[in-house]
Amino acid sequence: MTPKPPGRAADGPLLSVRGVDVGYRTGRRTRLTAVHDVSFDLYPGQSMALVGESGCGKTTLGLGLLRLLPRTGTVSAGQVLFRRKRGDEVDVRTLAEEDLRRFRWNEAAMVFQGAMNAFNPVLRVEEHFLDTFRAHEHTRRPRAELLEESAELLEMVRLDPARVLPSHPHELSGGMRQRALIALALALRPQLLILDEPTTALDVLTQRSVVEQLTELRERLSFSMVFITHDLGLAAELADRVGTMYAGRLIETGTTRDLFHRARHPYTSALIGSVPPVVGDLHVPEPLPGGPPGIDELPPGCPFAPRCPRVTEECTATRPELRVLHPRDEGLSHAAACLHADGAELSTRGGHP
Repeated sequence: MTPKPPGRAADGPLLSVRGVDVGYRTGRRTRLTAVHDVSFDLYPGQSMALVGESGCGKTTLGLGLLRLLPRTGTVSAGQVLFRRKRGDEVDVRTLAEEDLRRFRWNEAAMVFQGAMNAFNPVLRVEEHFLDTFRAHEHTRRPRAELLEESAELLEMVRLDPARVLPSHPHELSGGMRQRALIALALALRPQLLILDEPTTALDVLTQRSVVEQLTELRERLSFSMVFITHDLGLAAELADRVGTMYAGRLIETGTTRDLFHRARHPYTSALIGSVPPVVGDLHVPEPLPGGPPGIDELPPGCPFAPRCPRVTEECTATRPELRVLHPRDEGLSHAAACLHADGAELSTRGGHP
C-alpha cells in the first residue's frame, strides 16, 4: 500500500475537533473544566504533537477524543467528528456503546504512557492480541491465522514473535513492552493513533529506536498521529504540526517550522528557550517565573498573563481567542491566542530542538 503524503486529503479532515470542553466531577454538584474550547483539524497522514507543562490538559484531551476518560470525567461540550474508513463522518461523542467499541482499534487506537499498566499482568502477550482481534473484529477467524498476523505486527516493531508472544508483560524489558503495545494498537490498522508520552520511561537509545519505528510505521501504514509529549525534541522530529497547550487551552498551533522558528505566543517561545542548544553558543535556560494556574483558579483575561514578559493591562482584562495569523490549507495555518501575536516574532533565546 502506498502511503498518502502527510497533510493531503481530497475528502477533508480525518478528525475535526470543534469547541471541546472536558470536565471532571469532584462532588455531587461540582465540576471542574480541565480542557476549554479546543478546536483543530487533523488530515490523513498528518502527525500532530501536543506540548505543554504537566497538568495543562494534554492527556485529558487525548483520552477525551476516544472517550477513555475515568468515570468522573466527560466531554461536556463540542464535537469530535471522525471520518470513518467507509467514508461517513460520525461524532464520537454520540456513538452508542457497541458502536464505540467497534470504533476503537478499528478506526482509532491509543498507546498509553505506562505499557506495564496497559497490559494485563496475568495474560501472555499472545492472549492480548487474540482478545483484541476477537473483541473488535466483525468476523471470527481461526486462532492460527490471528497468531500469524500478531507475529507479523511484532516483526514490524522489530521484536521476535517466538520470544514475545508466549511471554507475560513482566518478562519483557520496558522498550519491548512499549513496542509490543504499539504493535497491539496497530492490530486492526486504525486510521488514527494517539500516543501519550510513549517514550517517557525509556532510556535515550530505546527512545531513539521507538521514534524510528514510529516514523517507519507511519510511512508504511499511512495512519495519522496525535503525539502527546513534553519533549520538544521528539515533537520536532515526529510531528508535521505542533499545538501548544496552557491551562487547558490550545494557545498556538502551526507547522513544526512555524512554532520552532516563528513562535508568536510568549509561552511557546519560553518552552523552546528552556531547551539547551545542541549546537551554537551555549546559553543558560531562563525559567518562567511562577507556575501554571490551577483549573479552578484561572485568572481573568489571558491565563498566561501573570507569567508573561509582554503582559499589558489589556491582557489582564481580555481573554484572547485562538486566531489565524497565516492561513494555509490542510489544517496547516499558524494561529495563536495572544493579543500581541501580530507583533515581531519572538526569540527562543537559543537553539531549536
